[in-house]
Amino acid sequence: MLDMKLFRTNPEIVKENIRKKFQEHKLVMVDEVIELDRQIRDAKFRCDVLRNQRNSISKEIGALLSKDQKKEAEQRKAKVASIAHELTKLKEMEDNLTVQIRERMLVIPNIIDPSVPIGKDDSENVELERFGEPAVPNFEVPYHIDIMEKLHGIDLENARKTSGNGFYYLCGDIARLHSAILSYARDFMIDRGFTYYVPPFMIRSNIVTGVMSFSEMENMMYKIEGEDLYLIGTSEHSMIGKYIDTILDEEQLPQALTSYSPCFRKEVGAHGIEERGVYRIHQFEKQEMIVVCRPEESAQWFRKLYKNTVDFFCSLDIPVRTLECCSGDLADLKVKSVDVEAWSPRQQKYFEVGSCSNLGDAQARRLGVRVKNKESGNYFAHTLNNTVVAPPRMLIAFLENNLNSNGTVTIPKPLKMYMGGKKVIG
Repeated sequence: MLDMKLFRTNPEIVKENIRKKFQEHKLVMVDEVIELDRQIRDAKFRCDVLRNQRNSISKEIGALLSKDQKKEAEQRKAKVASIAHELTKLKEMEDNLTVQIRERMLVIPNIIDPSVPIGKDDSENVELERFGEPAVPNFEVPYHIDIMEKLHGIDLENARKTSGNGFYYLCGDIARLHSAILSYARDFMIDRGFTYYVPPFMIRSNIVTGVMSFSEMENMMYKIEGEDLYLIGTSEHSMIGKYIDTILDEEQLPQALTSYSPCFRKEVGAHGIEERGVYRIHQFEKQEMIVVCRPEESAQWFRKLYKNTVDFFCSLDIPVRTLECCSGDLADLKVKSVDVEAWSPRQQKYFEVGSCSNLGDAQARRLGVRVKNKESGNYFAHTLNNTVVAPPRMLIAFLENNLNSNGTVTIPKPLKMYMGGKKVIG
């Protein structure tokens, strides 16, 4: 949600940003916000005039009563009642106009960073760097589900019976590998100075609208029927939400947190749910990183965050690349975003395994997350988030890159202690 001052002083910046995101249908909302804001300010001015009149008349009533001029006093009281009625109506109008402004402000996109490449969709994202040497073995790499099934590590058929498509049972060494990756990710981030959290897995609607855009909410979130609760799509939602209506001292920043949670997603959209696979599913687990910091530090933290994911995958000998999201591929709250993609020897291409986002002060404005500064006054914090690892997709990359010709899977050194010393699965 943008600063209203920007609409008042330079609305063309807002409009140009909308054009860069190829959302021209939202241009009219900028003028609507400006007009609604004008009406609110007119109403506030009128309220100030009326309050001054009421105060003046109230003094007159006291003077008239002291002179026993009751008739004149009653006439003044009637005028005060009329003013009170008008003030009530104006307050109702202000509240209604404020709601209308907020509805528009919540869907007007955040101002993107000048460095973001301009493009309509993910086909125009820009590769930044590659890490590790992508290799193609001299034997055929099976589909990831076939690898798991040969290792007796997944049961899709019974999961469809209990829950439908988009769910799975992991078992045996594959289930253990799944937990080992998460445990290693937890310790990896703790060793980098992040505080570990396990957050609530459900959040209220005011948190949902504070941390994400409406389009994301509609396509992702599961609503708990009969309650003001949603299942989280990522732990970022509840982790940022915990700062709602908070004023932080500057000495408390930056806050660097890493959190584990299950994630629940409807996955509504063009991609849909895989009938046989674990790339796009309704339920998975993830280790996340979240930072709350000063505005001048967010660009530096952004680079640190996605480099953490790169380093994590490289420590497990999985080649990755970083891909900068173009303007049209950015969610409305994001200032800048970089995806981390892992190498798939089977497909001989990279696929997304994590996404790092700088949201500027958008979430902080929605949730009221401020920083105290005695000299310049309070200001809104910047928030960032990034995936450390999400094992369902990570498992695909891991199994393909560590598969041997005999069907066994090599366990790299960092994971051996979490796998009971096992060197291979098979």
